[in-house]
Amino acid sequence: MNALYALFAVVVLVLIAFLGVSAAGLQVVFGVIVPYAAVSVFLIGIVYRMLKWATVPVPFRITTTCGQQKSLPWIKSNPIENPSNGLWAVRMALEVLLFRTLFRNTSISLADDEKSIGGKRIVYSANFVLWLGAIAFHYCFLVILLRHFRFFTEPVVFFVPLVEVLDGFFQVGAPVVYMTSLIILAALGYLLFRRFANPQVRYISLAADYFPLFLLLGIVISGLLMRYFLKVDVVSAKELTMGLIGFHPVVPEGIGSLFYIHLFLVSVLVVYFPFSKLMHMGGVFLSPTRNMANDNRARRHINPWNHPVEVHTYEEWEEEFRDKLEAAGIPLDKG
Repeated sequence: MNALYALFAVVVLVLIAFLGVSAAGLQVVFGVIVPYAAVSVFLIGIVYRMLKWATVPVPFRITTTCGQQKSLPWIKSNPIENPSNGLWAVRMALEVLLFRTLFRNTSISLADDEKSIGGKRIVYSANFVLWLGAIAFHYCFLVILLRHFRFFTEPVVFFVPLVEVLDGFFQVGAPVVYMTSLIILAALGYLLFRRFANPQVRYISLAADYFPLFLLLGIVISGLLMRYFLKVDVVSAKELTMGLIGFHPVVPEGIGSLFYIHLFLVSVLVVYFPFSKLMHMGGVFLSPTRNMANDNRARRHINPWNHPVEVHTYEEWEEEFRDKLEAAGIPLDKG
């Protein structure tokens, strides 16, 4: 049901854009007002979330690492797995660029074993498929985003033709079939299939987990339709985007409803991004479990915000009741 709710929401968004442009003639709304509003909400939401996270006090080290922590000089530590100095930046880079934690993910299953109690034993195995699907999606999304810079700059930025050449290296027909267009569709299909096929993942999946997948699929499919099947006026589309960038918006004639559907879905994704789980892109940099050096054993950390507490030490207590303790025959630390 959660998947159906999410799918229904995306279908409704598509119908809103289609009817708004085709029936109501609201090209200005979907081509100018909605994108500007989406970018405004995106920027405000990003700044709000980042400032909110940045102001959360973290008075002690709560790093999540593996490997031997630095302690005594004669105990060999692991500087990459458990960095106690600036090498935490290397670990963070591996996390952001290569999804290191996801790569180390393991799957757990029960296997038949007559020698074990109950006839079952726990088996741990590597699970690289999820890592491969996730990294394929993210890097394909990045490449597609770079390719779209063609619509927002004049002249075209120098790296865009290079990216297009590399992406369309295996040219098939005309227009060029980009590898990332097919890979991102397969990656999203796998991530969605995994939520259906895995009972444990399906049990914990909410509508908020399905919605971005269906929304991204809608964006990718509408983009593929525009490029390979239902052609749109690319010159007019760039005229619209250049007008938006230059704050002199124009709405050319004859772009087509499919372009506005694509643009509206992108605008919804932009608005949804700061307030969803997709914000992990920015949150990973402010995660105290990852962006700190782990030197808890090598150096003592004291909470600077600890409220001063008046204490009554044992020495003071013994001195206060010395006469009574001596009369009772209780041995004292100080003679």
